[in-house]
Amino acid sequence: MFGKRSTSDARPATPPPQKSFAPPPPVAAQSASEPGRTPFPSAGLGAPLVSAPATPTRIVAAAPPAIATDTRRSESYYETKGTVFGALIEAIDLAQLARLDADAAREEIRDIVNEIIAIKNIVMSISEQEDLLDDICNDVLGYGPLEPLLARDDISDIMVNSAGTVYIEVAGKIQKTGIRFRDNQQLLNICQRIVSQIGRRVDESSPICDARLPDGSRVNAIVQPLALDGPALTIRKFKKDKLTLDQLVRFGSITPEGGELLKVIGRCRINTIVSGGTGSGKTTLLNCLTQFIDDDERIITCEDAAELQLQQPHVVRLETRPPNLEGEGAVSMRDLVKNCLRMRPERIIVGEVRGPESFDLLQAMNTGHDGSMGTLHANSPREALSRIESMITMGGYSLPSKTIREMICGSVDVVVQAARLRDGTRKITHITEVVGMEGEVIITQDLFVYEITGEDAQGNLVGTHKSTGIGRPKFWDRARYYGEEKRLAASLDASEAAKVAPR
Repeated sequence: MFGKRSTSDARPATPPPQKSFAPPPPVAAQSASEPGRTPFPSAGLGAPLVSAPATPTRIVAAAPPAIATDTRRSESYYETKGTVFGALIEAIDLAQLARLDADAAREEIRDIVNEIIAIKNIVMSISEQEDLLDDICNDVLGYGPLEPLLARDDISDIMVNSAGTVYIEVAGKIQKTGIRFRDNQQLLNICQRIVSQIGRRVDESSPICDARLPDGSRVNAIVQPLALDGPALTIRKFKKDKLTLDQLVRFGSITPEGGELLKVIGRCRINTIVSGGTGSGKTTLLNCLTQFIDDDERIITCEDAAELQLQQPHVVRLETRPPNLEGEGAVSMRDLVKNCLRMRPERIIVGEVRGPESFDLLQAMNTGHDGSMGTLHANSPREALSRIESMITMGGYSLPSKTIREMICGSVDVVVQAARLRDGTRKITHITEVVGMEGEVIITQDLFVYEITGEDAQGNLVGTHKSTGIGRPKFWDRARYYGEEKRLAASLDASEAAKVAPR
């Protein structure tokens, strides 16, 4: 099939040891690379990508995934791989390779690499050869050295600072890995390969790009000249098994009583803002809240890079678009929010509110689209309301502060605050409702709060979720309208009576 392959060279029976391969040092167990990734078109494979591979893939039965991966292979491995990879690029027809499905292309590459190893008399063990085969297949068909990290479900973030520096976040802690790329050009090629899948580009003329992987994982790439040390790539990975609110309760992010309150908020079409810092779990929490939306409701989502994973059947997903090479054709978040008002939505969900679109979202919340939701960056519920006011003001609206605050008070019902604590755990720290106005001040009241009480011997924070004793929140009448007042009363009574153990 690959016409450039040579069939005249006979495989030597016992090749003389001309090149020695230093085995890599032992590493911790890792899960196998994810198989079956879709091959990329030949246009993306034109330049050889001789890459520094990921840490060796080891499969250990019944063992948990490795936590640390700070182990580097020897330089002889990279030299051997460069030699084999260069010969592979010369031997295959990339145009024909692009027509194959992923499994067939992977098998074809493995066959050619095995022949190259035999012809060039490279001596290595079977396990070392398998590692080399996997790495080369990842370079040609996938995301190169990132493939083993993407295959691990215990990693939440992958942070590539430059070709030789890769960090990961596991269990809320950031760790350095031994993974590296051949050079910054290969890292740039991987960035371009990722963003081109959704029709975007990243280069010197457009050095910043938000994108997503096929599984919905969020990607941000920033390249030279803005990134001084080489391209920087950040991937916020999504778990294969989507988290539910019940799982958050089991993890201790919220109490069972607080979880029931959030379920009532999701069912009763209460306008909700999810607030929190970077990496605090805002999008995960928003996904959990949307699980309680009825299947017969029409939902429209607006995002910069589509990452929400709604399970309802009637969902329309909208995504912003950056400008083209001429600087035209950009579609902003505000354009999407304004347009979705004409699409007969019942709920509008904005992935992240960060600009003037906050004004349009408030208008939607206050004009018959009850139950709309969004996320924004803030450190507390009160700061979240202040940020909404600031974003509206920065949008050029010449409205008095009191008018803007009245609009916020009439639109937002509940603010759910999420936080990532210094020990790496993520907690829902506040469930706060907006009560009304006193003069020019927005009045809020906390229904649930998380209080830190100390620290254990391992350095983990100890705290409790507490009810503030509010027995009849402002949205009580709405809960009664939807038949949820008994569930709401039961959760509030149980939280008041429960003796919450330290968490």
